[in-house]
Amino acid sequence: MKTAGILIGHGQIRHVRLRPARHAFDYAAYFVMLPMRHLQTVLRHPEAAKDLAFPINRPGLISFYDVDHGDGRSPEQGGALAWLASLLAEGNVQDADGEIWLQTFPRVLGYTFKPVSFWYCHRQDNSLAAIVAEVHNTFGERHCYLLHEPQWGVTALADKVFHVSPFCQVSGHYQFRFMRTVQNGVERIVARVDHENADGPLIQTSQSGKLVPASDNEIRSTFWRYPMWTLAVMLRIHWHAFRLWLKRVPFFHKPPPPSQFVTSGQVESTFVSKSH
Repeated sequence: MKTAGILIGHGQIRHVRLRPARHAFDYAAYFVMLPMRHLQTVLRHPEAAKDLAFPINRPGLISFYDVDHGDGRSPEQGGALAWLASLLAEGNVQDADGEIWLQTFPRVLGYTFKPVSFWYCHRQDNSLAAIVAEVHNTFGERHCYLLHEPQWGVTALADKVFHVSPFCQVSGHYQFRFMRTVQNGVERIVARVDHENADGPLIQTSQSGKLVPASDNEIRSTFWRYPMWTLAVMLRIHWHAFRLWLKRVPFFHKPPPPSQFVTSGQVESTFVSKSH
């Protein structure tokens, strides 16, 4: 069966809290990388869509559904790619006319939770026009951070406005840094997101992995390596919350979600944080 350019990333999730009590963990992880514009072309042909090794909008061991992203548009409404196009237009990103890669967690046996997904929006010359970090919390809320004119390896920043953890206030800013490289024929991607507030660095996180084609065999071996992956993500979130509570890290009640669905950021050299 065909992969249509879909990739699976095998690597690591890392999380370090620096204060008031240090708390760190890392564990093996996987995610998918989807060339969304290319897939849109493939899916226009029903026979080609059926021949995909990785299920799109249909059941599978691991799969992708458009309704899990953005405003939940169905494939008949243009799906997640149509939602993203609207977001970019409203954010005055006019030149993202190349491939759009989505880095996200798949559904596993139909169940999903995606703490954060990254949309890499390219121009025709393959340079980055924008990156969108789509964040979901455990309360069923979503928010997006739109990074204008990002560059691989260059830090971009955006004010934190969306509640994610009850052990972090909605204050300060995020520092985003992304790398996609090829070394000795092996392609890797790293997405790093750090949280800093008025007292300095607070949390450092990263998601990284080696990218391989999503063949039939690769999908099966990935599933059996992590058979309860999405459930494990949710269990780990609550387990580490319990450990933070034991360490007496202050608890903050959830504020109302921001009135705007999208927060814009910019590169570090021109960014002035509201928290400083």
